[in-house]
Amino acid sequence: MENLFAKKVRLYFETDASQLILGNSCQILPKMQSESVDMIFADPPYFLSNDGITCQGGRMVSVNKGSWDKLSENGNGIADKHKFNRKWIKLCKKVLTPNGTIWISGTLHNIYSIGMALEQEGFKILNNITWQKTNPPPNLSCRCFTHSTETILWAKKNEKRSRHLFNYQKMKEMNHGKQMKDVWSGSLTKPSEKKEGKHPTQKPRYLLERIVLASTEEGQVILDPFCGSGTTGVEAVRLGRNFIGMDINEEYLEISRRRLEKAENDKQKF
Repeated sequence: MENLFAKKVRLYFETDASQLILGNSCQILPKMQSESVDMIFADPPYFLSNDGITCQGGRMVSVNKGSWDKLSENGNGIADKHKFNRKWIKLCKKVLTPNGTIWISGTLHNIYSIGMALEQEGFKILNNITWQKTNPPPNLSCRCFTHSTETILWAKKNEKRSRHLFNYQKMKEMNHGKQMKDVWSGSLTKPSEKKEGKHPTQKPRYLLERIVLASTEEGQVILDPFCGSGTTGVEAVRLGRNFIGMDINEEYLEISRRRLEKAENDKQKF
């Protein structure tokens, strides 16, 4: 695909339709050409790695995801989290086309900071999507309600000047001829989607399929600055879009590479 970087980056993997870059997105994004990306999907750190416990496959396990999901032990945790969110969102805004949009997934641990950061950086929030998980893990503490939802914020670059793309008819078609609402229900990621390796916050393909189809057209460029195991890229490639993924963890980027290779090969069969 076309080189959208003004400065040299560490290219980990490349095909005609996709690129994977190893490194910190806050250091990579400034090297991209301005207004070069049509849509961004971001699943940033949730900052919930606090040594707690959860249930996975019927077993009690730690909630810790990795060092990338922890706040610094120094300083004000809340302030640091919001500063981080404003920084990467501001960098994303620079590379987004004037009519581009951004989708950001999160939980109660970070989504309120993200919502405020979007508004502070001049974005206009279009929708507050509630993803209702039909098979969430049980609440082992029994001290609050079972956590069964995540929020996905969808925003356009500018409140007045942006004319964002929304494939309304396609969404209506996918919803059996009715207007699609902002509550989306479905299961957690299937084991079959984790054959190339596991990521602790991997999103199911049906979720990204809907997001890609709702807000992009074939041939456009989609960016994921925290691409993890590459679900955004898999759906982008499958649906005829171009994809750029960034991640600081080489292990996860290798999962993305394997999944993207498979997606490219599967597409060529048809």
